[in-house]
Amino acid sequence: GSYEASPEQAFINASRLLKETGAAGVKVEGGKVLAPTLEFLTSRGIPVMAHVGLTPQAVNILGGYGVRGKSPEEAKSIVEDAMAMSDAGAFAMVIEGVLEPIAIEITQKVACPTIGIGASAQCDGQVLVAEDMLGLFDRVPKFVKKFGNMGVSVEDAVREYAARVRDRSFPGPDQLYQPV
Repeated sequence: GSYEASPEQAFINASRLLKETGAAGVKVEGGKVLAPTLEFLTSRGIPVMAHVGLTPQAVNILGGYGVRGKSPEEAKSIVEDAMAMSDAGAFAMVIEGVLEPIAIEITQKVACPTIGIGASAQCDGQVLVAEDMLGLFDRVPKFVKKFGNMGVSVEDAVREYAARVRDRSFPGPDQLYQPV
């Protein structure tokens, strides 16, 4: 609800976010319907990254986390959303969870760089959730490649920590402050 009510409310929230956090920009999920808001923000100096396709903030409306763009109508709508957001001034665009031809078409058509997440290697860049790619969870989306299995290491470390607390060997002399 930080940007959906009105362009003016989006500007108030985005300005506050940038001022209080030091962020370099904001991300807006959506498409054609939010393009006027994006244009309002960018014309007032707020850098905006667009996000099209599978938009996590709208998964309940979309019916879940499934791949987007399976029907010709939905594919066309996603491309139109991307074009509208690009035309409104997005400095970059996340394309998430769409059929690969859609991501390729968007990347070829929009003026800004595209960042794929479950989209296509043909996007200008890629992003994954760090916890997923590092193997901290067993269950991850299809588009995630695990580049590590840190979950096992984390589990081992937590087990060892708990055992040392239980047997009272932690904290030990190296972790305690003693009077001089």
